[in-house]
Amino acid sequence: MSSAFISDAPLYAAVRAYADAHPLRLHTPGHAGHTDALGGVLGALPALDVTELPGTDSLFEADGPIRAAEEKAAGAFGAAHTLFSAGGATLCIQAMLRLVSRGKERRVVLARGAHRSAIHALALLDLEPVWVWPEPLPGSALPGVVSPRAVERALDICGGAAAVYVTSPDYYGTLADIAGLAAVCREHGVPLLVDGAHGTHLHYLDGGARHPLAQGAALVCDSAHKTLPVLTGGAYLQIAGGWFSRGEAKDAMALFGSSSPSYPILLSLDLARAWGEQHGAPAFAALRVRVDALYGRLAPLGLPPPPGPRDPVRITLDVGRIGLSGAEAAMWLRAQGVSIEMHDDRHIVLLPLPLHGDADFAALGDALVSFPVKDAVPAAAAPALEHPSAVMTPGSALRAPCERLPVEQAAGRVAAEGCSPCPPGIPLVCPGERVSASLAKTLKTYGVNHLHVIK
Repeated sequence: MSSAFISDAPLYAAVRAYADAHPLRLHTPGHAGHTDALGGVLGALPALDVTELPGTDSLFEADGPIRAAEEKAAGAFGAAHTLFSAGGATLCIQAMLRLVSRGKERRVVLARGAHRSAIHALALLDLEPVWVWPEPLPGSALPGVVSPRAVERALDICGGAAAVYVTSPDYYGTLADIAGLAAVCREHGVPLLVDGAHGTHLHYLDGGARHPLAQGAALVCDSAHKTLPVLTGGAYLQIAGGWFSRGEAKDAMALFGSSSPSYPILLSLDLARAWGEQHGAPAFAALRVRVDALYGRLAPLGLPPPPGPRDPVRITLDVGRIGLSGAEAAMWLRAQGVSIEMHDDRHIVLLPLPLHGDADFAALGDALVSFPVKDAVPAAAAPALEHPSAVMTPGSALRAPCERLPVEQAAGRVAAEGCSPCPPGIPLVCPGERVSASLAKTLKTYGVNHLHVIK
């Protein structure tokens, strides 16, 4: 694969020029650009690990190469503005919620599968969640997604909201009906915020039509490091036209972000965008072909793709169909030299990438078809989850005095923390919600032994 894309990365070019000039570095970071720092194990990385300098720009006041890199990213993704985050998806989520917190409305309609960083941001911004619960997919034990109809009901009942917030795709690769949700949001005059942490690569499939930005979302968090060749912690905040200005978004990110962002992470975002423009679509098209072929190879075992709209390049297998638990399947694959993304009680999730070639897929296929098949475990629908009642806002609960109790003693008390075991990846209880006796038992079955509750 050609590396000509490197010449189209303005931030990388600026930092590379600085490093190649070999200045006497009397500034942070503490390794001073010495490639032999820390025993040399980081290779040439310290040379490119710089700070805000006249030629390298400043992330939250960008008017030089960072701004140029971000503007190129916006053009590539079809956004009005794209901002870089070296603080992962968390910083993007915090910024999205900050942007919608400035109006009079203090409630946000959220799909219950929201990441804990969203719950913590709600608390910090003193926003109140109005939860919408996912609807299970027929014939599947996966958590499912929230429907536009359910979101519309929530908006009608609460009589006003600052925003609607959903996650798509989820950890299993299930896609929400973003176009339908966006239509509902337009009718109610509220922005749709999408945690698309696991779906940056959707921009490179089907002409970008699967990406939430193309389907009407106002703000999208793209955790690029999950599925693109980006260093851990690299993410894009995508902003659609007509909602928020670049300056507003930069201020929102600066409220939560480090004033010393990692330049290697920023460089990788710049380079990944340049790579994606030249190679992204064909690379992910080839990956899709390999994934489809792998599912074809697994069909005789009774391991089909999951039902419903899904990320076509994420591999989610219901190994309960062949009598295995997720943990057993993960352990088996580990013994074959295959490390997977995650497992639950009956599923495994694998995250193949364009860098995985035919030999990798052949080895993966050999490992999967060698599973020790047993009698199938009957597939049950996703378990019905209790809907705890809210006693106070998450912010009030997190600020209140609390104590840590055995979970069986937490019944009747108000949670001072959230708990989102996986599965189902959905918060079983959030800060400010009352813990019933039955919920305490459910938490125990998920391995939760202690819980912080309000004193």
